[in-house]
Amino acid sequence: MERAQIDWKNLTFGYTKTDAHLQYRFNEGRWDDGEIVRDDKITLNIAATCLHYGQECFEGIKVFEHADGKVSIFRVDENAKRMTRSAEKTLMEPFPEDKFIEAIFKLVQLNKRFIPPHGMGASLYIRPLLLGTSAIIGVKRSVEYLFLVFATPVGPYFKSGLNPIKLYVEESMDRAAPDGVGDVKVGGNYAASLRISKKARDLGFDEVLYLDARYKKYLDESGPANFFAITKDNVYVTPDSKSILPSITNMSLMTIAEKELGLKVEKRPLAIGEIDTFKEAGCCGTAAVITPVKSITYMNKTVTYAENDEVGEISKKLYDILTAIQLGNREDKYGWNKIIPIG
Repeated sequence: MERAQIDWKNLTFGYTKTDAHLQYRFNEGRWDDGEIVRDDKITLNIAATCLHYGQECFEGIKVFEHADGKVSIFRVDENAKRMTRSAEKTLMEPFPEDKFIEAIFKLVQLNKRFIPPHGMGASLYIRPLLLGTSAIIGVKRSVEYLFLVFATPVGPYFKSGLNPIKLYVEESMDRAAPDGVGDVKVGGNYAASLRISKKARDLGFDEVLYLDARYKKYLDESGPANFFAITKDNVYVTPDSKSILPSITNMSLMTIAEKELGLKVEKRPLAIGEIDTFKEAGCCGTAAVITPVKSITYMNKTVTYAENDEVGEISKKLYDILTAIQLGNREDKYGWNKIIPIG
């Protein structure tokens, strides 16, 4: 397969223009058949609801090349379902889930020369995006929508890869859910997290770890990823919160923890006071996969899990099993991978 001229081993998690993206428009009650667009620019009305009222959502999915040359995409059906839920919560017209998967297959085929070679620690990242495009000044839902999907080759999200990172927790987190009630976070609005993430980095930390918005005592998630921990009695625990985005990676790790490693798995409210009971902690998501946590700092207290930057034994096993399934190096007994025909 012809490859683009890219330094695959040194890819960062950044944007690279590829050969084409796809656009579909909803107008007068129906979605059109879509079009292939070679440019990487879009045109929007200055009064589009996505620009003024945040009526938009997105997904993130990864495509991998296997050692035998086959190309697979990981749990794309779950992304399709999650985008439908996000669209419904923001009163947008959902893009049909079967068409969602068809569009992504077509996109990968159009950009096949940008699929990183097997074994490079990289992937083809797929970004589906749904925008409200009606020109409306009053606070109303759009009646016209743009669904687009583009691809870009990426490396690891965190520069440190599997090297543990330091998390910062602030006592008061004034983010998007003032009362902490309801399914607040949908795919595609991280603006409320930017200020505190910058503060954490300015203080010498790698990322922020949020508390719940109502009681400010329960762990929610990291800035770009879900949070999980391994307790000292070998239980996989992760926050049960309606204000965080349900992570498909976290969902997969819970299955692996229970079915492959024989761990007890708990999804429940996780109080900040429990950080002393963890022996390992990590951030997880499509972009990050698993990034181990070196330490958590809350107020004047720091709890360290990786004294010498070593990766916890269970976190390493979880990472190895998940990535082996994604890369086709381990039996996919759960049917998570879909093979994309590449001509």
